[in-house]
Amino acid sequence: MKKKLRVALLFGGKSAEHEISLISARNIVEAMDKTKYDVVAIGIDKQGRWHLDEGARLLHGVAQSAVDFKDAKNIAAVRPGDTATPVVRSSGSGLGAIDVVFPVLHGPFGEDGTVQGLLKLANIPFVGAGVLGSAVGMDKDVMKRLLRDAKIPIADFVMFERPEQPAISFAKVKKTLGLPLFVKPANLGSSVGISKVSKKDQFAAAVRTAFRYDNKIIIEEAIRGREIECSVLGNEKPIASLPGEIVVQHDFYSYDAKYLDDQGARLEIPARLPKKVVKEIQRTAVRAYRALCCEGMARVDFFLRPDGKVLVNEINTIPGFTKISMYPKMWEATGLSYSRLIDRLIGLALERARREKRLRTSK
Repeated sequence: MKKKLRVALLFGGKSAEHEISLISARNIVEAMDKTKYDVVAIGIDKQGRWHLDEGARLLHGVAQSAVDFKDAKNIAAVRPGDTATPVVRSSGSGLGAIDVVFPVLHGPFGEDGTVQGLLKLANIPFVGAGVLGSAVGMDKDVMKRLLRDAKIPIADFVMFERPEQPAISFAKVKKTLGLPLFVKPANLGSSVGISKVSKKDQFAAAVRTAFRYDNKIIIEEAIRGREIECSVLGNEKPIASLPGEIVVQHDFYSYDAKYLDDQGARLEIPARLPKKVVKEIQRTAVRAYRALCCEGMARVDFFLRPDGKVLVNEINTIPGFTKISMYPKMWEATGLSYSRLIDRLIGLALERARREKRLRTSK
C-alpha cells in the first residue's frame, strides 16, 4: 500500500483576510482524498503566532467563529534547515516529518512571499508561487509595471507612497485618469481598503482608507467592461482553464459583494464568450503568469471592454478556495474536479522541490 503524504495545511494569518482563509482551508480539507493524505492543521492567529490545531476543530466542522487559537501549549514554530522535524511545539518536541505545506493564506504575511521564504529556508516543499512570484503578485504597483513591460494591456494607474500623501492632488489625478477612479492599497486583496471615487469630496477619505492598510497605494482609471477571470495551473508548462464571469450587483466587486451578500454577484462559469475571445484570455492569462514569475497556481483577473479589448486587472497567487470561489469552479468547468485539482497542486509542489534540490548551492 502506498504511503500517505503528510500535508500541513497553513491557514488564518495576520491579514485582513483571516476569516476568508478559514473558509478556504475547511473546503480544502473536506475535498482532500483521505486515502492519500494525512492532514496536519496549523492555524496562524491574528497576532502571527502559529498553533497546532490538535483538536482538529477546522477539520471537524466547528463553526468558523469557534476556530480560534488560545491554547498556549499548542503554539508551534518552524525550525529552518531541519528537514526531519521542521515544525516544533513550544515545548521543543517535533511534530514529525511533513511532506508538503499547503498555504491557504490570503493577503500580507502569507501570500506575499514571507511565509514562502520561511518554508524555503526550512527545506519544506509548498504549494503555490515561490518567494518572488508571491511578492510580485501581492504588490499591485510592481505587478502592473512588470505587466506593462511585458506589453500586456492594463488599466492606467499612478502610485503614491505615504510621504507623498499630503501632496496628492485630486485635480492632477483626475486629469491623468479621469473619473470615476479606484483608490487601492498596493498590497492587499479581497477588495479590502478599496474605494470608488466619482467626485472630489470622496477622494481624500478614499486615500486615507487605502493608507490605513499599506504604506503604498495605487489609483487606477475605472474600466467599463465585463469582469472575467481565468485560472492557471502549472510550473514550467502552465495551462489555463475556461474563463468565468462575475456579474456584479453592487457598484463594484467589493468585500461585501464577494463574501457577505449572497446576492452581491452572480458567477457565470464558463463565461459566455466567443471562442476567439476565450483563446485570447487563456493565452494572456498564461503570459501574465509567466511574466510575474508564478508557479503552482494563480487566478488572473481581466476586464473585457465593449470594444473587445482584453485588459489584465491583477493576479492572485493564492486565490480563494471556498465552495463558491472562482479558481476551483473554473477548473471544474474545464474538467478537473476539486479533489483532483488538490492532487495536481501538491504534485506540482513536490515536482518543484525535486527540481530545486538538483541545483548546486556551492562550488
